[in-house]
Amino acid sequence: MNNQLARIDAFNRALIGFDQIFDAMERRYGNSVNNNYPPHNIIKTGENQYEIQIAVTGFEKSEISVSVESNVLTVKGEGQESIRHENPEIVYLHRGLATRDFAREFPLAEHIEVSGAEIKNGMLIVKLIRNVPESEKPRVIDIVEVK
Repeated sequence: MNNQLARIDAFNRALIGFDQIFDAMERRYGNSVNNNYPPHNIIKTGENQYEIQIAVTGFEKSEISVSVESNVLTVKGEGQESIRHENPEIVYLHRGLATRDFAREFPLAEHIEVSGAEIKNGMLIVKLIRNVPESEKPRVIDIVEVK
């Protein structure tokens, strides 16, 4: 039990500066029925690396855009439904894969930069890195003894 508490405490310390972002995202998007598509994950992959994984099954690369403006990451999917289903002989008996247009916004914490994006196995992976300038990192000040 103490081990679990230590992990939670370490996790909370690791999220300083980010916990507010996740809380704000939850408040902004968590209670909205219209904003739960497409499903996504936010994960920490390293000390200063993060990923947002968004399910984009059914979308072509050309139908997805990723942009950053004023510390807000915006991911849009604008499908071309008529192009996707040109074959009139295809009749859907069940359609469980949604391909409707979407726009998701993720507010970014200070010093968070988007380092890239890729599509792999139907998932859009947006890679983020926390890049704190040297001038803002904590420094240890040497204490000099004067005689």
